[in-house]
Amino acid sequence: MKEEQIETHFWGTTPEEEYYTQQGIKSTKSYYTSPSGQTLFTRSWIPLSPPRGNICMVHGYGNDISWTFQSTPIFLAQNGFSCFALDLPGHGQSDGLKAFVPNVDEVVDSCISFFNSIPFHSLPTFLFGESMGGAICLLISLKNPNFFKGAILIAPMCKISDKVKPSWPIPEILTLVGKFMPTLPIVPSPDLLDKSVKVAEKKAIAVMNPLRYNGKPRLGTVIELLRVTDYLSSKLNDVTIPFVVLHGSSDVVTDPNVSIALYEEAKSKDKTIKIYEGMLHSLLFGETDENIKLVRNDILAWLSDRCKEEAQ
Repeated sequence: MKEEQIETHFWGTTPEEEYYTQQGIKSTKSYYTSPSGQTLFTRSWIPLSPPRGNICMVHGYGNDISWTFQSTPIFLAQNGFSCFALDLPGHGQSDGLKAFVPNVDEVVDSCISFFNSIPFHSLPTFLFGESMGGAICLLISLKNPNFFKGAILIAPMCKISDKVKPSWPIPEILTLVGKFMPTLPIVPSPDLLDKSVKVAEKKAIAVMNPLRYNGKPRLGTVIELLRVTDYLSSKLNDVTIPFVVLHGSSDVVTDPNVSIALYEEAKSKDKTIKIYEGMLHSLLFGETDENIKLVRNDILAWLSDRCKEEAQ
């Protein structure tokens, strides 16, 4: 599907530039060449007045930055924060086989390289990650513990929930097959969208996204995510970046108990946890408007407090 057709779906009948003008922000889109030579699609959302901080954003597995993800950076830009994001390799409009993530370390390096290229380096800069993106943000912070002012972690994938992980002996069989055919999309998995999005009307909107990956997880991707989440769960004690972790108590995609463990074990002197009773995995899109407003305002309050500290 051509980009013009994709964006007609998202903007409706409103031209893209006019849409952002109506939101009271500026936006750009471009392509970035990663250290490994991949062409990655990027976007920015910039306030019209001088920004008070930067937010470097990482989306989750199977998602992209041009559909439902945009509502959060638009909100943050309306409140004074410049936001920057890229479609991860194998996602959205970036290079790579759809939803194939054979090496998360290379993805981390691509994110670091892109985030190092953004303007406004004199301003406090924060990481923001949803689900798999939250895990990537933690890995970025472990590599660059002093570059970012803090991290906003939305239902981070520090461990894949046992409720969606295949039971024994399937993982062992898949790991063996995956060594020879890593791109095969055959991993049995429940409908993650159904388990992530609470509001039926919003589920229908998410399904309309022509760039979203709706197939079964690929063998190599699952093997790599299991490796990375096992590594991260063993490294929680090494986390030093200031952070706020936000998780729904009813999330069955990523485990809220692991977010609690992150909060308890991290060495970060500045750490905050928000567990929202009854909320699912998609905190910033799939919940009721009232719930989304609550989560957004908690994020904004956390950011505002850290920017005030920076200014003092």
